[in-house]
Amino acid sequence: MDTNALKKFAQAARNLLIDQVTSKLDLVLVDGSAARRQHPQAMKDLDTAIAHNGKSQVIEQVAYTWFNRFTALRFMDANSYTAVGIVSPAEGQTRPEVLAEAMAGNLPEGAPVEVAALLDGRTPSSDPQAEAYRQLLVHACNQWHGSMPFLFEEIDDYTELLMPEDLLSQSSILSETRKVMTADACQDVEIIGWLYQFYISEKKDQVFAGLKKNQKITAENIPAATQLFTPHWIVRYLVENSLGRLWLLNRPQSRLAERMDYYIAPEEPETDFLRISRPEDIRICDPAAGSGHMLTYAFDLLYAIYEEEGYDATEIPTLILTHNLTGVEIDDRAGALAAFALAMKAAAKLGRRRFLRMEAKPDICVLQNVTFTDAEVVRDVAAVVGKDLFTDELRETLGQFEQAKNFGSLIVPKLRDPAETLRVVEARDFRGDLLLKEVQARVIAVLRMAEALSPKYHVVVANPPYAGAKGLNGNLGVFAKENYPLSNADLFSMFIERSERLAVSGGHFSLIVLPSWMFLSSFESLRAAMLRNNSLLSLCHMGRGIFGIDWGSSAFCFSKGKKPSRKTDFFRPHKRNFQYIPPEKIRDIFLAAKKNHDYHFDFSTIGNEPDCEEETTGQRIYHQIDSDKFLLIPGSPFAYWLGERFLTLFQRTKSVGSVAEPKAGLSTGDNPRFQRSWHEVSLSNIGFDCSSSEETLERLEQWYPCNSGGDFRKWYGNNEIIVNWENDGRELRSFKDDNGKLRSRPQNIRFFFKPGVTWNKISAGSFAARVKDAGYIFDDTGRSAFCNTASERKTLLAAMCSSITNSVLRVLNPSMSFTSGDVANIPFPLEPLAALDGIVDRAIGLTKSDWDAYETSWDFTTLPLLQPDHRADTLEGTYTTLRTHWQGITDEMQTLEEENNRIFIDAYGLADELTPEVPLNEITLTCNPAYRYGIKNDAEANEARLRADTMAEFLSYAVGCMFGRYSLDAPGLVLANQGERLEDYLARVPEPSFMPDEDNVIPVLDADWFPDDITERFRLFLRTTFGEAHFRENLRYIEDALGKDIRKYFTKDFYADHVKRYKKRPIYWMFASPKGSFQALVYMHRYRSDTVSVVLNDYLREFISKLEGERGRLEKLSDDPSASQAQRTRALKDMGTVGKQIEELNAWERDVVFPMAQQKIEIDLDDGVKANYPKFGGAVKKIAGLEAKDD
Repeated sequence: MDTNALKKFAQAARNLLIDQVTSKLDLVLVDGSAARRQHPQAMKDLDTAIAHNGKSQVIEQVAYTWFNRFTALRFMDANSYTAVGIVSPAEGQTRPEVLAEAMAGNLPEGAPVEVAALLDGRTPSSDPQAEAYRQLLVHACNQWHGSMPFLFEEIDDYTELLMPEDLLSQSSILSETRKVMTADACQDVEIIGWLYQFYISEKKDQVFAGLKKNQKITAENIPAATQLFTPHWIVRYLVENSLGRLWLLNRPQSRLAERMDYYIAPEEPETDFLRISRPEDIRICDPAAGSGHMLTYAFDLLYAIYEEEGYDATEIPTLILTHNLTGVEIDDRAGALAAFALAMKAAAKLGRRRFLRMEAKPDICVLQNVTFTDAEVVRDVAAVVGKDLFTDELRETLGQFEQAKNFGSLIVPKLRDPAETLRVVEARDFRGDLLLKEVQARVIAVLRMAEALSPKYHVVVANPPYAGAKGLNGNLGVFAKENYPLSNADLFSMFIERSERLAVSGGHFSLIVLPSWMFLSSFESLRAAMLRNNSLLSLCHMGRGIFGIDWGSSAFCFSKGKKPSRKTDFFRPHKRNFQYIPPEKIRDIFLAAKKNHDYHFDFSTIGNEPDCEEETTGQRIYHQIDSDKFLLIPGSPFAYWLGERFLTLFQRTKSVGSVAEPKAGLSTGDNPRFQRSWHEVSLSNIGFDCSSSEETLERLEQWYPCNSGGDFRKWYGNNEIIVNWENDGRELRSFKDDNGKLRSRPQNIRFFFKPGVTWNKISAGSFAARVKDAGYIFDDTGRSAFCNTASERKTLLAAMCSSITNSVLRVLNPSMSFTSGDVANIPFPLEPLAALDGIVDRAIGLTKSDWDAYETSWDFTTLPLLQPDHRADTLEGTYTTLRTHWQGITDEMQTLEEENNRIFIDAYGLADELTPEVPLNEITLTCNPAYRYGIKNDAEANEARLRADTMAEFLSYAVGCMFGRYSLDAPGLVLANQGERLEDYLARVPEPSFMPDEDNVIPVLDADWFPDDITERFRLFLRTTFGEAHFRENLRYIEDALGKDIRKYFTKDFYADHVKRYKKRPIYWMFASPKGSFQALVYMHRYRSDTVSVVLNDYLREFISKLEGERGRLEKLSDDPSASQAQRTRALKDMGTVGKQIEELNAWERDVVFPMAQQKIEIDLDDGVKANYPKFGGAVKKIAGLEAKDD
């Protein structure tokens, strides 16, 4: 089945039908229209529907009604369930067969006489064939009403008036329907479900776009927002391990298991199970039936059961539809399709003739809103049901369905035996009292819905709707909180609880839902209740792929009621939560592991994988464990991959929460306003040594260091962010929105500036913790934990950096977010581990040294290449020595980490379950290429990249020395405050070995047009640092590492590297003409209001003048008779190039630079690059993403 073609068709069909129905609606609504004269009742109903539901909702409803009918008729045509093709032509024909037959004089029985009159010309018409076909189509729908009233209402209503036009052309909706619904595709009624999902997919996208704008999911949009069609193999897994399992427990001699490929047989015989004496006794419910996929496969399995029991084949479909299957749905269109799918299952077994005679109808209960006034309940309902049945429970039940379309199957009827009340009420005759008859109809509607939602089912199976609590409309949100306190975090989790309630004791309930319920704290109470009160039989935990690019899924089967402890079968056909795996591949991996419990799969091979049957290495897929032991773990997560010792770890240790206080930090409400990268502001305006929030009241600084998450890095680092906490955070504390509501959340302030351990709240990979020195604030993304003693703090850091913590957190919360509660539950040793102190001190020392070796650290002193310990005669020799040093500390760090792991593994008794090894790419030193670049590239490529980046860092440091930010003669930062000048530099470095640029403008051009040209200045820097003797050798080494000459690097690549290094907050700003003919760097800390004038007068205009001179020289050369023809030709070409440069620069000067120089723009470093850089728009090189909204 080509689902891509189905999706394209269904989405296009929806748009086409909506357009056509809209056009028809506009015509019939006109005062005095033919429709108003000829069909007054239908028009009255139409006007009422529009008034009640709105015009767009009526259009949507009519469009999908016709879509349902067209696709259903095509399905029946393709399977020969229609006597002649209603929407399909006969072999070799183009017109629908019913029309072709009518044109030949063979009218269907009971067809309107107008058809013949239209076709033989007796009734005038602009398009007689089209008009005749419309009447034939309506007649066919009416004929099918008897067999399938749920889909084919007797049409004399406004849906007929709004039937789409253009049904006979080659581009019509019917023609497109036939193209995708081929005879082969229609062999499986599953096609109806796919079409339904794809039809509503665009509406679903619209609803989710609204959610991003804080628009809640309204009742009418719940179906579009929450329904997904379940892949067939998942349906089989769910049904076979509930219905199939229950039957096999009752009929152990049955051969049903031979046809159930996804059935997981119990290892030991069971005696405590729900007894079933005959197939008719089995009651199965799908409380979120959708288009009926679960029920259609249950039909197949039930048919096999009846057949094996010896029932007459002609009776089985009626028995199944009468006794076994119930579907509950809130969406009329889905309910109609579910009933149609079941009817088609019956038709396939019975054949057309028997099917048409079958009286049984699919039991699909489409919930409807039903309302009673208080007066009606007291007076009329009492009369309808009689005194004996008019109980409090009944009255309460009658009020429960006022919002049935909103609350759906989550409604739990108060009436305990609605079936008996329904039988009595249905038997009463009120034909003589129209008022009571109408009330009776409403009471019956409620009782039928209550009966469908009664706890009477042996099997409940569902793919329920998914919608987080925040997206629910107000009424549904309140209902959820009041009725589902354990599970109201999401619709799907409420359906888990509801499915349990629908099942009888010993019954089975099976669902496929998001995997979040297995781990997240918001589902903790539900998990614990499910484990305590039921028996989990099996679970398949899947990553992305089942529903496309989704959030993963989990399919599982429970038996209701607690039984003696038994082991649960778990399957994990994925490795990483967000790795997409095709659904058929997930299926194959599951089947392979079901067949061979020792089966492994290497998920890195996805896309180029071997045969599933041959896999013997990689990750284990099958796990078997006593799921009751999950209750031993805080939060009861389904940590099915853990060994026995690991499961009891939490009983054998303390928790981090018992020795430390993990805390969420500051939420500013507007990070671009209150946070900066430290290098954006004046160094003197950052308070690095503050000890308390109160102290800031006495200090002059505005900015203070802030732990704020960052990259995956352990032990030390990510010290990049500062926050405005001037005067005890006065501005931030009072930051409110336009309505006066406080936007910021300055929480846990008493922990500000205290030492501790910090970690990234959000991480797509492993958990990473770092030492938090005194003097730091921390925000919500840089959560922190605080201990009473330095010794506990060291142990805490060691524990949080151990592999055990990563393993634990994958259990406690396998999402991208690590909360304070998660960290509080991490195990902590009962006794001090003295051996850790030396490891922690050395690990912090090595990682701090590595962090500070780069200029993006505020503790940076000088470049490692220039440190005496690594110096050799040449730059190549120096790099070789430095690289050896880096490898040494990487190896040492790996040894330290593995020893740290070993200490905790031994202390926790997990030697049989965990190993201490740490992959090289998880040694988080920037000098380690496996970490810095990852391990997808080979080692040689990483080495080449490391050498290139080290040379680029050398050039960056050189530029810093050119501007006076650094000095070869003084450690750390020199000029790093707003407005500082060369005089300030010379006051600190009186006799520099390398003089900074005087005017804070360094030209970056294609040749040495100016004395302070950046390339020439770098050559001087290289001579100054590494001497004249090896200058050319050293220059060649740099250019070889970079893969280009120095000038080309500076003009083409330097600024992009600089912007990347400083994370789109550059400290050097590139003034650049539109095509880059002119470029010059300016250091923002030395910027003054006349800096643009310096760029204009001393460089741009001077450069234009020099280009004019060059053009004159070239012009003379082009006319010089003594020059060769090649020289003259080249001169002409170059003259044209120079002319274009002059033209570009003159326009840039006139339109941009000169007006900007006149403005004398002032900047305030405290406003940050994001605010200051755009002030020079058009003059400076564009930074992609600078304008993007920050988190």
